[in-house]
Amino acid sequence: MSSENLDTRTRILNSAWRLLEANVGGDVRMSDIAKEAGISRQAVYLHFPTRGDLLVATTRHLDHVKDVDQRLAASRGATTGRARLDAFIEAWGNYIPEIYGIARALWAAMHADAAAAHAWDDRMEAVRQGCEAAVKALRKDGNLTPGLSVKDATDLLWMLLSVRNWEALTIDRGWSQKKYIDAMKRAAVRMIVAERVGELTVTSSS
Repeated sequence: MSSENLDTRTRILNSAWRLLEANVGGDVRMSDIAKEAGISRQAVYLHFPTRGDLLVATTRHLDHVKDVDQRLAASRGATTGRARLDAFIEAWGNYIPEIYGIARALWAAMHADAAAAHAWDDRMEAVRQGCEAAVKALRKDGNLTPGLSVKDATDLLWMLLSVRNWEALTIDRGWSQKKYIDAMKRAAVRMIVAERVGELTVTSSS
């Protein structure tokens, strides 16, 4: 792909990003994005055959611009399950404020907009995969709560770290970002981590 095409694609993605954040709950159309980017609607469709493709690409573009891989490096490189869990919570929890604008836009539209729902589900599945990796690392170390499956532990962690929970605590209740991160780490340990004491494995709430 030529640099000209790459530049056009980036302009489209940046325009979609700006419009989504500026029009929370509004219907951002392909024609709106084309106008914002200063190109024809046909040019938008050349790069993104459907609106769903464009919205998914926009959320992934956001991850690229904000260098999510670097943010997750400490979690992915952790040598223990506990370290991976803590690092993942810190990375994702501190990323939420930066993607909150797009998150709100997708929420507002998703119930009546299949493309928005698809984009939201795509990103939340990526978060779930991060949760699952941390849970599997805990299980490998023998530190996953006895009787709790990887699937159920992943679901619990994913629920705990939802954007809506962040919104409720930091925006609705006025928690600081540090207080939120610290509380999520403690809550995750209580829910899914078993501590090893000598030769015994006990749940952290015991």
